[in-house]
Amino acid sequence: MKGTYLGEFEELVLLAVGILFDDAYGLSVVDQLEKQTRRPIMISSVHKALVRLEDKGFLKSKMGGATQTRGGRDKRLYTLTHAGVGALRQSRELRNDMWRQVPGIVLDGSV
Repeated sequence: MKGTYLGEFEELVLLAVGILFDDAYGLSVVDQLEKQTRRPIMISSVHKALVRLEDKGFLKSKMGGATQTRGGRDKRLYTLTHAGVGALRQSRELRNDMWRQVPGIVLDGSV
């Protein structure tokens, strides 16, 4: 398992895989990210992130069956591992802790 640092894009990819649950593959992750972020996402960036996250032990993959919509090609399906869920929880806790430390005056726009 490689380093466990989780970048912002990797976190978004992990969240998308979690949302998609048992139907997470490259293109479905792209679609989910574009829907959630309202910005264009390159499929190559998602594929690279999926490979990195699997190398880190945060995702596991298996080959799914061929479908008519994919021209008979198999697709690689991704699922979160226990380590991936832990990384997401840790990331959420860190962000929540930091948000709680921002003074209200900053968030109210009074600064």
